[in-house]
Amino acid sequence: MPLAPWLRWFGIALALTGWFALALQLYLSLQLSVSNGKTIAAGFVIYFGFFTILTNLIVAVALGAQLLWPETRVGKFFARPDVNTAVAAYIAVVGIVYSLLLRHIWNPQGAQLIVDRLLHDVVPVAFLVYWWFAVPKQGLRWLQAPRWLVYPLAYFVYSLIRGELTGLYPYPFIDVTQLGYERTFINATGMVLGFLLVALMLIAVSRLQAPRKAAQVS
Repeated sequence: MPLAPWLRWFGIALALTGWFALALQLYLSLQLSVSNGKTIAAGFVIYFGFFTILTNLIVAVALGAQLLWPETRVGKFFARPDVNTAVAAYIAVVGIVYSLLLRHIWNPQGAQLIVDRLLHDVVPVAFLVYWWFAVPKQGLRWLQAPRWLVYPLAYFVYSLIRGELTGLYPYPFIDVTQLGYERTFINATGMVLGFLLVALMLIAVSRLQAPRKAAQVS
């Protein structure tokens, strides 16, 4: 079924919003790195260490590929319902974790506040809206959810290796220097289970939506 024009433009606008926020955050990160006496390279390392950045990047790429180049192999991959739902789960967790665990620990101002709201609030909510209206969900299965954990698990391993090499941990709940490995692994296990719960909730919601759409069509 072809996408409604308003949904296509909504998705394109969301992709552009994501790219704008990511570019502005990169500029701010590099500026902060230089002002703190570090190198540009260090700024890039810090920037790409955050799950928020990587996940918003995935959202922007996924939307751009499926809406602007739908006939390409990459476009078809990101248009798949299971891939879109996995991305929806990832970006939903970004918003949830930030609101519950991170929002209160700092007070961004100016341009940083704009980026903060875009990456943690606007993009997660808007992508879930896009997912709800634009993504067909009849093919989603419960057993697909565990496969979607590959990305957060890979990120956790990447964060530990990066932390060992640089001493930088992006989030306080996986900071080995402060918590030790045991507490860090316990926290990471809780986060992975949280991912799985969100993924299963999205599949459950999609199963409620599918009969309604079928009834509307008939």
